Amino acid sequence: MSELRRGWTTGACATAATKAAYAALLGGEFPDPVTIVLPKGETPAFVLALEERGADLAGAEWARAGIVKDAGDDPDVTHGSLIVATVRRGVAGSGVTFRAGPGVGTVTRAGLPLSPGEPAINPVPRRMMGEVIAELAAAHGEAGDVEVEISVPDGEALALKTWNPRLGIVGGLSILGTTGIVHPFSCSAWIASIHQGIDVARAGGFQHVAGATGSTSEAAVKALYGLPDEALIDMGDFVGGMLKYLRAHPVARVTVAGGFGKLTKMAQGAMDLHSGRSQVDFEWLAARVCELAGDDALSAQVRGANTASEVEALARERGVDLAGEVARRAQAAGRRILRGDGIGLDVVVVSREGEVIGRAE
Repeated sequence: MSELRRGWTTGACATAATKAAYAALLGGEFPDPVTIVLPKGETPAFVLALEERGADLAGAEWARAGIVKDAGDDPDVTHGSLIVATVRRGVAGSGVTFRAGPGVGTVTRAGLPLSPGEPAINPVPRRMMGEVIAELAAAHGEAGDVEVEISVPDGEALALKTWNPRLGIVGGLSILGTTGIVHPFSCSAWIASIHQGIDVARAGGFQHVAGATGSTSEAAVKALYGLPDEALIDMGDFVGGMLKYLRAHPVARVTVAGGFGKLTKMAQGAMDLHSGRSQVDFEWLAARVCELAGDDALSAQVRGANTASEVEALARERGVDLAGEVARRAQAAGRRILRGDGIGLDVVVVSREGEVIGRAE
């Protein structure tokens, strides 16, 4: 199997577009391809998809460059989007300032690394853009007072497929990236979103948050506790990542919700619930059934089952509260990660139909 192809973050694309646009504004041609230096020293080159110059009604010049984002083999919602930078000279002494153009969001809630009212252009991309502007300004004897507007033509629609609405980022996407590189199927971006969700919930004063493995369990736990969207964390498979962050950034109470199979793996001690990184142990489930019911025949059926959902159905038919036992053992495993009694931990097991079938509070 060939190695998966890596790609580039929106922040890297925005930086390259900014460099090309500022070079053109300073009287040169648009460099194409345009090369930038990433935080770890890599020097990728980007082909321009858009080159424009003009002036506003007051006669102030601007230059604009665009780059089509290539996320490599990662299933990124922004893959193929046009990342556009429009650069204008700023007020003397203003330094580099940023604006959210069409398709780039604005921060409206506390808890993110940017203040409310700021364009959703994260700190590392801002620093990268500031560095390319400083380099070009120095080479041309300019002060580097520049306004950078980043836009993504389809960004507002794409943002609805991201965490941005829940995080209070309105009007479009965030310009992201800490290394400039997108690694295919990387866990880091998801875990970073979990951290941001917790930060926003804490900043909003929420002392009960819930992490769910999917939309069905999220809907069930939201209804069960009457939680607002801001207190819901799209945990996915990364229960360990969520609990470790909460250990250092605590709230009074956290609920973990998921399907029987996922939470069985947590009950077994796994903290990454992805099917490629942890498996349901049917011998373990058979042992739990034996402890609960003393039914050797049922235990044998469990041992030979094909799926976790089949096991849960068999136990339920015989009146064995296996889902409740899974919830209790998952709770114990989660408490070991939290390391102490400062955070209350609930575990809720949810069926595929959205019914709560097991619970430990």
